[in-house]
Amino acid sequence: MFGHPRYQDVNALLNTDLAQRTPLICVHRGTGLGNVPENTADAITAALRQGADMVEFDVIRSADGVFFVFHDGLEQHAFDRADDIRTLGAEEIRALRYGWSDRAAGPSELGDVFARFRGETLFNVDRSWWYWDELLPFADRFDMAGQLVFKSPADDQWLDKLRRHPVKYPFVPMVHSRADLDAVLDYPDINLVGVELIARHAKDELADPAVIAEMHQRGLLCLLNAINLPDGVPLYAGIDDHTSVVGDPDDGWGRLMEMGADIIQTDWPDLLGRYRHRVRGTAVHEYGTWGRPAPAQQRIS
Repeated sequence: MFGHPRYQDVNALLNTDLAQRTPLICVHRGTGLGNVPENTADAITAALRQGADMVEFDVIRSADGVFFVFHDGLEQHAFDRADDIRTLGAEEIRALRYGWSDRAAGPSELGDVFARFRGETLFNVDRSWWYWDELLPFADRFDMAGQLVFKSPADDQWLDKLRRHPVKYPFVPMVHSRADLDAVLDYPDINLVGVELIARHAKDELADPAVIAEMHQRGLLCLLNAINLPDGVPLYAGIDDHTSVVGDPDDGWGRLMEMGADIIQTDWPDLLGRYRHRVRGTAVHEYGTWGRPAPAQQRIS
């Protein structure tokens, strides 16, 4: 079991899924292909239908306080406009359209995503920590504590917000150094279930398999990131999706699995799911009924 026993109830879904399928497949921004833009409710559905066990997404807030799923800084690519989406009102954001899609609506509202997938879907909530004073109480309204694994840098200002919040959401901080690890390991009153280890090169102190073994001894999971970012900066010792997809997956995902990854973040859930099945015999997570989406949950206003 990962996480402190006092939080075993809120961590039950995460631990149940990990007991059935390891490593979990966490899909970066959902699956955005063809007419389906990334970081949308449809991208989440697509990722789940491709075998995702968990879906990562980013959060922004409109100028008038409405939360949307989007990665700020990508406005030019997404909408062919340079405006910072966070300076727009909610109605302006709802009116945006993705430049390459003739079917997609504007960015998905976070409340709609929560309502649609409330139940069994695990989410890794990335770039949102700036908003936690308002976002955490907003998330409380959906009664999804066991589904939402929050992420942030290992800084006191974010850890303190989690410490003070009464609902103890599972938390997996991004750690870049031993100092980051030490900052979070003994931080009081947060539901630390694991860490995302960032290692820029093979000789990085966090690329040592002994670190992963230590985390497991402490009852903490390890999320290792295989995605390839446009800037080309490696996220875990150069062991990545590109190697796994166009080369030999044994040299990519296989190495992460051998090192003890409990969650692998990827842009290629179907291929990783097939590889995991081949080497571990793990069945792919199935979502909904093929041919129509899983039943939507009632929206909470």
